[in-house]
Amino acid sequence: MTAEILFLSHRPPWPPDRGDKIRSWHLVERLARIAPVHLACLADDEAEAAIPAPDGLLASCRIEPRRIGKFAAAVSGLLANRPLLLSLFDSPALHGHVRDLLATRQIGCIMAYSVQMAQFVPATLGDTRFVMDFVDVDSAKFESYARTGNPLMRAVYAREGRLLAAYESAVARRAQAGLFVSDAEAALFRTRAALSADRVRALRNGVDLAYFDPAIPHARPDAPAPLIVFTGQMDYRPNVEAVAGFARDAMPLIRAARPDAHFAIVGRRPDPAVLALGDLPGVIVTGEVADVRGWLAAANIVVAPLGIARGVQNKVLEAMAMARAVVASPAAFEGIDARAGDELIVVDGPAEQARAVLDLLDDRARAERLGAAARSRIVADYAWDACLAELPAIAGIGRPSLMDAAE
Repeated sequence: MTAEILFLSHRPPWPPDRGDKIRSWHLVERLARIAPVHLACLADDEAEAAIPAPDGLLASCRIEPRRIGKFAAAVSGLLANRPLLLSLFDSPALHGHVRDLLATRQIGCIMAYSVQMAQFVPATLGDTRFVMDFVDVDSAKFESYARTGNPLMRAVYAREGRLLAAYESAVARRAQAGLFVSDAEAALFRTRAALSADRVRALRNGVDLAYFDPAIPHARPDAPAPLIVFTGQMDYRPNVEAVAGFARDAMPLIRAARPDAHFAIVGRRPDPAVLALGDLPGVIVTGEVADVRGWLAAANIVVAPLGIARGVQNKVLEAMAMARAVVASPAAFEGIDARAGDELIVVDGPAEQARAVLDLLDDRARAERLGAAARSRIVADYAWDACLAELPAIAGIGRPSLMDAAE
């Protein structure tokens, strides 16, 4: 009998239309080529849980809507002295389902996606392999949050960062393989957890090159030009802070020289602070759009001015795949294998961002060269099949694991 795979995820991998779901979707799809995959995951709400799994992909699928609210999770986490993230994503029903699967199926590998899902992996696994896809160093993100804001929230984030860092290290020591989205994230974690490269490594994200193809005639929005675009989930704090800073600090500098320039914030669930930016001159807040590719195709320039960023920004890879000229912050550029200055522009701070955008608006030929070079880089290095070529060996299903060989 062929060994099977249990994939644990904090959200369903479909539709693959946001950063965490894009990676989990491609992981599941690639694993399903080599063995039957059982998915056990959580959902943010009943509506997300009701979206059906693609036909024929999975051996079984169990989705549990999250039942615990933020206040109850905070109380539970404080009383148990554990990271609040674990309490927020806990589910007795999912724990029971995992136990039943392990008792009744021949699970050769458990792959947990995102650190909060490690709590569903039993302490004793026998011969079952455990692969932990951390994706990013989440504890470092909370440590970044702790540096700003009111004193109470700084204390909450500092506690979360401290407890989560200890939990991440403990999980990594249990797992046969710890994965991160970039070499930079893997190196950071190895240093923090005092683990070697044979236990912690990068498995980087790719891009769907057939989908994000600038040669396809995409339906473009009726938007003014020149157009500067940011894409992302707009209730996510780093994205909210990024667009607020750009709209309030960089756009006035840009519009002083180019009054016709507009900045479009494209993404679902805009936070009230993001919606308020739509009242500023030259700022457009779209909310959710049917197809982000039309906005990318219409953009003269795509910006990614994030102050806090972990791992690899899919928004940057997708814009590069669409042959757009990208202006990114150092944080948004980290982990991307590309030549700054030749394939995208990397600058920090509103004044430098504004200057870079204006230079590209004034030199259309340079912007087009930058976009073409960006597309070439993505085609050469970021096809999903190439990025995930070693995943079957890491899972240890069907042939010996490369990590086992290293040990």
